[in-house]
Amino acid sequence: MKALFLGFFCLLALASNAQQRTFKILNANTQEPIIGASLSHDNKIIALSNERGEFVLRSLQSSEEYVISSLGFQALKLKGTDFNSIIQLEEASTDLTAVLVTASRQAAVRTETPVAIHKISSTLLQDTKAIQLTEIINKVPGVVMLNYNNEQHAMGIRQPFGTSPYFLYMEDGLPLRPLGVFNHNALIETNLQGLNSIEVIKGPASSLYGPEAVGGAINLISKMAPGIPTASIGFQADEWGYARTQFTAGGPFSKKWALMTGGYVARQKNAWASNSDFDKSSINIRLDYQISPHTKLWSSFAYNDYFSQTGGNIDSLGYYSRSYKSPADFTYRSSFSTRSRITLEHKGSNNSFSSLTAFYRDNSLGQNPAYNIAWTAPSTSASGQINSNSFTSIGIMGQHSRQFIWLDSKIILGFLFDRSPNTYWAYKINLTATLRPDKKSVEHYEIAQLLPTTYLSNYQAIIWNKALYAQWDIHPLEQLRISLGGRLDDMSFDYSNYMDQSTGNKSYTQFSPKIGMTYEANQHVGFYANYSKGFSPPALSAVFRLRPAAQAISTGEKFYLSIDPAVFDNYEVGGWASLFQSKVFLDYSIYRLNGQNELLGIRQPDNSTDYQSAGKTLHEGIEYAISYRPNNQWNLRLGATNARHIFVDFVLSQKASDALKNVNNKEMPQAPHFIANVEISYKPNWVKGARVALEWQRISSWYQNQVNTVAYSDAGFAGLPGVSVLNVRLAYQWKAYQVFMNVMNLSNELYANSASRGNNAQDKSTYTPAAPRTINMGLQVDISSLFKLK
Repeated sequence: MKALFLGFFCLLALASNAQQRTFKILNANTQEPIIGASLSHDNKIIALSNERGEFVLRSLQSSEEYVISSLGFQALKLKGTDFNSIIQLEEASTDLTAVLVTASRQAAVRTETPVAIHKISSTLLQDTKAIQLTEIINKVPGVVMLNYNNEQHAMGIRQPFGTSPYFLYMEDGLPLRPLGVFNHNALIETNLQGLNSIEVIKGPASSLYGPEAVGGAINLISKMAPGIPTASIGFQADEWGYARTQFTAGGPFSKKWALMTGGYVARQKNAWASNSDFDKSSINIRLDYQISPHTKLWSSFAYNDYFSQTGGNIDSLGYYSRSYKSPADFTYRSSFSTRSRITLEHKGSNNSFSSLTAFYRDNSLGQNPAYNIAWTAPSTSASGQINSNSFTSIGIMGQHSRQFIWLDSKIILGFLFDRSPNTYWAYKINLTATLRPDKKSVEHYEIAQLLPTTYLSNYQAIIWNKALYAQWDIHPLEQLRISLGGRLDDMSFDYSNYMDQSTGNKSYTQFSPKIGMTYEANQHVGFYANYSKGFSPPALSAVFRLRPAAQAISTGEKFYLSIDPAVFDNYEVGGWASLFQSKVFLDYSIYRLNGQNELLGIRQPDNSTDYQSAGKTLHEGIEYAISYRPNNQWNLRLGATNARHIFVDFVLSQKASDALKNVNNKEMPQAPHFIANVEISYKPNWVKGARVALEWQRISSWYQNQVNTVAYSDAGFAGLPGVSVLNVRLAYQWKAYQVFMNVMNLSNELYANSASRGNNAQDKSTYTPAAPRTINMGLQVDISSLFKLK
């Protein structure tokens, strides 16, 4: 502990020796320097903050008024006598000029972005005090991030929620995983404590980010080094055995060097559900070196070590009795990952910007998955598997952009090269099943036999991802902006399949175009439209999966090597408006996403899953967000979507004996028609530092199977079918101390984060139960402020 405080003290001792008439402009929430902030007097810009967020001024008129402003922040008016060496700007909560980086991998504003994009600010991250990302991501209109407990999750963006491989997870614009090794749980490999903000693109983003960015892309933007030395430490816990210690520390070493680090250690023991203990250690480190005013070199390192027991789904008896006892007490998930990168950035003439990144990833995921337990009633035996999927990556990514006077145009060019050796194996385990009295479900499984030489899958592959992309933005009219883009991807792998001793090569090549436009009717109202194409080749674990015997005989192929990539066409229109003197902000989008060869995991009669390609699917809906901020105390936010997801052409069976051959025009399972997240927050002026927020999460009922015979429609809060849950968040900050309490599921509703079943009449529903009422309390201490208070 002494060493920890000594380290914090050393950081504080490195405070910049700001000279007279040097003013540093910082983000009030993160203390990061704001580059390019303007200082105005009499409507004339007299200074811009430099790469350290500093103004260097000769003089200020003490009685005159000055305005400090920057995109995405509330403008601040100060008289000359009110200037301090450190000036902080608050983020703008309802501002059309909010700065985004995801849409073009560079800073842009919402009004120039012809896609459905939503930014979760650092202020919202800090106010929420989330235990896991689901609490944050679900605030985005049209997004359902399922909470599978212990930071495990699934996703739904313009897709039914579940484990679909059509979402791209990124950290500072770099995918967390290489193409071909998708995992719906990949965000457990990230660090919530190290985030500055989160941006979510809805709809295909393959033209810029590549395959898998079909339903959407999530970009986690890491914290940069603050402009002044800062350090904080915190602790939070709940009544169900969860506890977490977290920290952040950083600051400048000199005018050129700066460091930022943040992380946490989390533990859970003996929680409300059986077989749900978990441990996680996570840390992010970022080091910046300002070579010159226009050139910067920065590197980052991420470390995540995770282990969790996995109770899995439970049957209706365990669910409705709230016993939450898992039938399998041996299942687990273990993940270890490190990521490192070094990036060179340069701002050139003609508003050009270049970046070059070299990166390395090391990742291993081992598990005994509950979802792969296969059992058929009324047998007293079952089977499962233990598997391991690991990869290392080395690659390089580059991008260059340049502004042109002609049509006020801008060109972005980029490339990616990634080499990722991948190893996967899965072997069988035999289980004994203790049945319930009705012999229609299992009360408890036990491992009867490990069969480490009985492989269900066993392969090695070297994955090569190569891509070139370009985007051209033009302003043919002052109010009209047109964006043309495209990306050529070539994903291939050299493989050795030890199941049949075969070797070979497989490749997928695809060009993904995009065309979009934005039109600003005035400075408060605008519209956009786009067409984009997305595609995603199957994950290698699906390609080298043994086909069922009947399929293997009919196709002549023992494995799924001939699975076609899924292709999607997206048509979209939308708009935004800032009304009533920017007190109301509206953002909406209407989309139609046509899918072909969409790969689905189909529940089998033995409760396991198998892959099958749907010929054609349709996803369409309207997403909308409304924010109302009548004053600096109150804020009301609504994000919602109305959607439908249907099978257009999906052959379930080609057997003459099967009554149901297809599910054409039926709704896809786990595809609710309505999703909403509403929050009203209050920061009273009469109790400075206090915050109260009430949040309502709503998901309407959904079908559990492809044949639409059974729906999940249990009543939640206010008797609404599906999911209806209230959460309350309370916080109070006094000087360097912040205490908070989050009450999740305030009314203690019984509800499921997921409910599914097979298509046969005798199949039974299984549930992923949500937590009962949970009270999470915490304390955060700003250690740097403590030193200032002395």
